[in-house]
Formats: sequence, structure tokens, C-alpha cells
Amino acid sequence: MPRTMVSPMIEDRSTHKNIAGSGATTTTAALNVAFLLLFLSNAANMIDRQIVNILAEPIKHELLLADWQLGVLTGLTFAVFYTVLGVPLARYADRPKSNRSHLIAGCLALWSAMTALCGLTSGFWQLLAARVGVAVGEAGCSPASHSLITDLVPPERRASALGLYSVGIPVGKLLGLVVGGIIAQALGWRAAFFIVGLPGVLLAVVTWFALPEPRLTRPLQTHSNNFGNALKRLLPIRTFWLASLGAAFIAFLTYGQTAFLGSFLIRVHHVNVGQAGMMLGLAIGGGGAIGTWVGGRVADIGARRDERAYMVIPAIGGGLSAIIFIGSVLTDNLALSVALLTLASAVSSLWYGPMFAAIQGIVPPVHRATAAAIHLLVMNLIGLGLGPLAFGILSDGFNHGFAIAGLRFDGIGPAAGIRYALAVGAGSGVVAAIFLLVACLSIRRDFAAASQAV
Repeated sequence: MPRTMVSPMIEDRSTHKNIAGSGATTTTAALNVAFLLLFLSNAANMIDRQIVNILAEPIKHELLLADWQLGVLTGLTFAVFYTVLGVPLARYADRPKSNRSHLIAGCLALWSAMTALCGLTSGFWQLLAARVGVAVGEAGCSPASHSLITDLVPPERRASALGLYSVGIPVGKLLGLVVGGIIAQALGWRAAFFIVGLPGVLLAVVTWFALPEPRLTRPLQTHSNNFGNALKRLLPIRTFWLASLGAAFIAFLTYGQTAFLGSFLIRVHHVNVGQAGMMLGLAIGGGGAIGTWVGGRVADIGARRDERAYMVIPAIGGGLSAIIFIGSVLTDNLALSVALLTLASAVSSLWYGPMFAAIQGIVPPVHRATAAAIHLLVMNLIGLGLGPLAFGILSDGFNHGFAIAGLRFDGIGPAAGIRYALAVGAGSGVVAAIFLLVACLSIRRDFAAASQAV
């Protein structure tokens, strides 16, 4: 079977057999277009989701918000709508007659427009409502994209393909943090929302017409595909749930830290918002892009011998990144802090390709988008929903002081408070590693079972 991928992994210049269909072929040019558009959509997804993090300090001061309110804006409320609505949108994507390309394009247009609308808000509740709109749009992107990519590439290349797609996440973080910080410094936080949001509407139009849908050139699936049947098929897959919990605690760390790293640099190292955006963009975006790509490639190589590589690589990344991240927030040297943060971001990002490939490989083909949505629901309710909120509560507690079991601890101020909140929260990376290592015990069995599923 020819292994055809988007550049730089193209190995065949003619056609690619659609492994999920019945002999339909997809040209290399069409694959390149598909991966480019999916990559850009994923990057836009992350830009619009994460830009609020670098804008947190100016928003906080203008709207007079507490850190826990920043946590709600960046995490909990967003995560609830994003994850819950992701399931019905994924059910639609799994329908034999659905057009996943049009679903992705429509969702992209919605979340981009709502991002721009954030710049018009004048209070906490208006901004929160606009962020909910962003969450509703973004809910339809990743499950449909994962399903589409899985239909386009052979199993032995999926971790690399999904890793390449997932590079859009750190690239989106880089652009959101750098561009958002520069614009906010020059024109204010409202202009930043406008400038990063509106181009996504144009990208949505191009995606609607140019993103291929392989279902249009293959026979339709005819077996039962209702939600009850999907859940019944997913419940016994032990690896699926352990992997989802492992990913959730990695996400708890990454989303929690990202929500407050801009504030950390401003409060502790006394940089301005533009400088903070540049540093974080290069550290989180650059390091994350390298780690995401490497993780997918290494997983494909390792999994050819043993599928446990799909869990071992993320486990190493989760545990090691926690240790490095603690060092990055406790040092007083700014250059060393940013260097360690870059390394931590690279290591923590190893999980994307292996994890997403494992999820797609251990579930029946007809339930792939639904499985991705449920995986993201577990991951983001815990990680995106609770991570920023927990880090914000910790920061407020260390800042103002707190009482436990009748004992009163005095506050240590906003700078030291956010530093120790970030350090304490990093322990979630170790919890993630434990879940993922336990998943190694069942992953080979679950892969074998999925290969027999219809």
C-alpha cells in the first residue's frame, strides 16, 4: 500500500488508497490540500482559544477581575460547552452521509467570528458569553478532523499524521501569544481579538470548498451507529478510559500553566505584555511544535514493534515535564526560566500523536469521531475545565492567605502566589504518567480486538 502524506512525508506522487473505504483513491495533491487546511484550522482553533491567556493581565485590570474569574474565562465555562457539545457534533460526523469538511468549515466560521466579538465586550459576563460562543464553534473541529485523517492515511502512519496535524496546537499557541502580546502592547487587548479572529472567517470559506471528503467517493456504511451502541462499544475498552484520564492530567498541567504564565512573567520577572507574549510564544509554541512532531514520528517507529509505545512516550513526557516545569517557575533567572519552559513544553507535547493514534486504533472504525469527542470530553473537562480554575484558586490562596483545618497561612503576595501555584499544580504531570503506564497493560489486547471490529 503506498504511504502518501502531506509534505514533508510524501512518498508516492500518484494516488493513495482510502483505507477506510472500498478502493476509492485520493490524489497526493488532494491530501496536501486536506492536511494544509486541517493544520491551519487546528492552529486557528488554538490561537482563538489561547489568546485570552496573554491578554489576561490587561483584561484583569480594565474589567477589575480576580484570578479565579480569569480561570473561568480561560477554562471551566469554555470547557463545559466545548466538551459537551463536542459529542453531538461528533455523532453527526460519524453519520455515513455527513460531510465532515463542511462541519469543520462551519464551526471555524463561528468560533472566529465570536473571537472577534470578544473585542466588543465591556464586562465579565459579556466576555464570558462571547467565549462560550468560541467554545461552541471549536467543539466540532477536532473529532471530525481526527476521523477524516484516519480515513486518509494507513494505520502505520497515523501517529505521524495526527502528530503533524497536532503541530497546529503549539503553532497556534505561538501565534496567539506572540501576535496577541504585540498587538495588545501596541493597540490594546480589544484590537488583538479583532485581528486574530476575523481571518478565520476567510479560512472557513476556503475550507468549505477545498477540503476533500472521502465519503463522497466510497460506498456508505450501513451498520447501526446510534449513540447507545457507540457507548456500549467503548465502555469495555479499558485502554480508552485510562488514556483519556492520562491525557486529562497532562492537559490539567498545560492548560493551567498556560492560563497564568503570562501573568507569571509580568508579576515575577517584570516584563511587559508584548515581551511576555514573545517569550511564551517561542517557548510554548516552538518547544511544543518540536515535541509534537517528534512524538508522532517516534511513536510510529516504536509501535511497529509494540503498541505500548503509544502510552510509554506520553507517560515519559508527562512525568518529566512536571519536574522541568517546577524548575522553570522557581528560578529567579529569566533566561533560565524561559529555557526550562521551552524544554518542558517540548517534552509535555510528545503525547499528541501517540495518544490520538491510539484512540483511533483501539475503537471500531464507525465510532472514531465519537470516540475522539468522548476522549476530548474527559480530557478537557478535567484539564481545560479545572486546570485554569484550580491554578487561579491556588494563586488567589497563596496571594491573600488561606486556612486549613483551623490553621491560618498568611498571604505572600501576587508574585510569589502565582509562582507557587504553578509549582504545586505541576504535580498533575506525575498523576498522568501513572494512568498511562497502567494503560500499557491492556493496549495490545484492545488493538487486537479493534482489528476484528466492524
